[in-house]
Amino acid sequence: MPNKMNSGTLDPVTLEVLKNAFATSVDLMSEQILRTCYSFVIYSRDFSSALCDAQGNTVMQGSGDIAVHVGTLHFQCKAVLEEFADDIKPGDVFAINDPYRGGTHLNDVSFIRPIFVADEIIGFAQNKGHWADIGGNVPGSFDVNASTHFSEGLRITPVRVWREGTFLHDVAQLLVSNTRAPSQALGDLHAQAEATAVCEREVLRLVDKYSKETVVGAMQETQDYVERIVLKSLADMPKGEWETVDYIDADPALGEGMVPIRIKLKLDGNGIHYDLTGSAPVVSTFLNSGYGTTHSAIYAGTKTFFPDVPLNSGFYRAVKANIGEEGTVVNAGWPHAVTGFCSGPYEKIMNGIFELWSGIMPERAMACAFNLEYLLIGGNDQRTDSTSYFMWYDWMAGGWGGRQTKDGSSATSPVFGTGLAVQPVEGQERLNPVLTMCHEISMDSGGPGRFRGGCGVQKGGVLTKVDKTVMSYCCDRGRSVTWGVNGGLPSVPHGVWINKGTPKEKYLGATFSNVSVHSGDTFTRPSAGGGGFGDPLLRLPEEVLEDVIDGYVSVARAELDYGVIINVNDPDIDDYTIDNEGTSKAREQIRNERHQWLQTPPEQVASRYRDGDLDVLDVIRRYGVVLDWGTGELLEKSTQQYRESMSRRSSDHWS
Repeated sequence: MPNKMNSGTLDPVTLEVLKNAFATSVDLMSEQILRTCYSFVIYSRDFSSALCDAQGNTVMQGSGDIAVHVGTLHFQCKAVLEEFADDIKPGDVFAINDPYRGGTHLNDVSFIRPIFVADEIIGFAQNKGHWADIGGNVPGSFDVNASTHFSEGLRITPVRVWREGTFLHDVAQLLVSNTRAPSQALGDLHAQAEATAVCEREVLRLVDKYSKETVVGAMQETQDYVERIVLKSLADMPKGEWETVDYIDADPALGEGMVPIRIKLKLDGNGIHYDLTGSAPVVSTFLNSGYGTTHSAIYAGTKTFFPDVPLNSGFYRAVKANIGEEGTVVNAGWPHAVTGFCSGPYEKIMNGIFELWSGIMPERAMACAFNLEYLLIGGNDQRTDSTSYFMWYDWMAGGWGGRQTKDGSSATSPVFGTGLAVQPVEGQERLNPVLTMCHEISMDSGGPGRFRGGCGVQKGGVLTKVDKTVMSYCCDRGRSVTWGVNGGLPSVPHGVWINKGTPKEKYLGATFSNVSVHSGDTFTRPSAGGGGFGDPLLRLPEEVLEDVIDGYVSVARAELDYGVIINVNDPDIDDYTIDNEGTSKAREQIRNERHQWLQTPPEQVASRYRDGDLDVLDVIRRYGVVLDWGTGELLEKSTQQYRESMSRRSSDHWS
C-alpha cells in the first residue's frame, strides 16, 4: 500500500479519471433510485449513496447527498463486515439501520452490496434511504416521548436480504411488516437494492477497462489525496484552541432549562481536533445523538469550510474527534432514543462548528442557520369508501445565517441535508387528506444584522376527511432561538399552532407527539430564518428599504430592529421612502438604550408580553427573554442561558 502522504503510484491522469468515475458510479445510484422508489420522502431526496473499499472505508459519496448521512455510511459498511466476516458471497445484499452501529436513526435504512472480482471483495456499494415509517408508537416513528429505541420502531442489525442473488422473501417481509406502509417499504427496499447493483456494474466496467489492481489502487489513492490536501490547507492557518456552546431547548425530566452542547476545536498543525466531552448527559426524549451521527455532524460542519475537497475517508482521517464516553447527549449509546438527533444535537454541532471556523476563515463566516423540523400527521384517510392509512410527512425550507459580506440564503434546505427538496404540495395533497392553505416567505423571520439572515417560510394547512389521526412534530429552537453573531440579532422561535385565531387555538410547541387532530382542524408553523451577521444599525437604510419592498421586513420591524423609519406612500406600487432625519434619531435612541434592554427584569418583560404590549420578536431581540410562547410564562433559567449567549454573540460586539 502506498504511503498515504505520498502522491501514490498511479499516474495523475488515470487517478483523476477514476476519481471522477467513482463519483459517477455513486451518482448513478441516485438517478436509479429517483426513478424507482415508492415513497414520496425518498423521492424528495432523503437518501444518500456511497462507494466503499474492501475495508468499508468511504471512497466516494454522491454529489447530491444530504449532509446527515456523511460520515455514517462507512460505519455501517464496517458493521456488516464485522457481523459476517468471511461469510459474504457474490450476490449478497445486506440491510442495516442500527443507530448503535454507526447509523443515523431507525427510519434511515441502508442496503449494502459487496462488489466481487472473481472471489475477492474489492468494494461495497451502499444506498441509504429514509423510510416514512419504521414502526414504533406514532405514525412516522418520531415519538418525542420515547426514552429508548423500543418505542421508536424496528432496529435492523446487519441482516442478509439477498443470499448469492436469491431474494429472501421471508426476511424482507419481516422488515416491511413492522412498518405502517409495508407495500411502500417493500418497493423502496427493491429500489435501493437495485441502485447498489447499478454501482456494482459501473465499478466492474472500470475493472474490465483498467484492471482490478488499478481500480483498487485508485480507491486508496483517492482517499490519500483528500487527506493530503486537507492537511496541506491547514498549514497556513493559525494554531490554537477555540470553543463555543449551543443548546437543545430542554430535558423534560429535569424541568425548565436548556441543555448544553459544548464544542472545542484545536488546530496544531497535525489535523483538526474536536472535543465534545463537556456536553450534557442524555436527555429523556428522543433528542439524543449516537456516535455515528455526532461524527457526521462534525464532518459535515467542517466540510462546509472546505467546499472544493471531495468527501471520503481521507477527510475523516484528517478530522479527529473525542466525543466522550457513552451516556451523553452526543454519544447516547444503546438503548437510548435517538430518532430526533437531527433536530437535537446534529445541527447544534454543525452551527457551533460554523461559528468556530468563522473566526479562523472569516471570508466564509456565517451566523446560525434555522433548525431542521419535521411535521408528521398519520391516520385513516376517509376520502374514499374504503378507509386506508395515510402518512403525511413534511419538512420545510428556512433561512441560513447572514455572512461576512452578504445576506443569508432564504427558503433553503436545512444544513442537515442541503440536497433535500421541498415536497411538492400537489403531490402531498393527492396522497393525503391534508390541504396546504399557505406556503410563503415569512416576513421578519431573518435575523437582523449588517447582513440579514435569510428568511424562513410559513406553512399552514387543514385536515379534510380523516379519522383516528394524530400529529407529531420533531423540531427544536423554540427556546434556543437561531442566533446571530458579531452583533447580529436572532431569528424567530419554532413551534406549531393549531386552530390559530379560533376559540380552539392552542400552541403545541416545538416538540410534541401523538396529539389527536380531527377533520377541519387547521395548523400553521414557521421555519426560522438565519441569524443576523454584524450590528443591524450598520445596515444601510437603502438595504432595509429594499427588504421592505421585497416583503422580507415589515415597516414596523424596520424601525424596531434597524432604526430605519420608512414612509408608506403607496404600498400598491411599492412607493416607500426613507425618513432620514427620523432614522438618525431612531438609531441613536437604540444605540443608547439597547444594552439596558437586556438588563430589564425578565418578569416585567413576560408581563408586558401577556398584556399584549410586546410581541415575540420584541421579547427575543430586544430583551433576550425566553417564554412559553403559548402562555407567556417566564422561563427563568432558559432566559439566563439565552442572555449569556446573546451577550457573547451580539451585545458584546455593539459599539
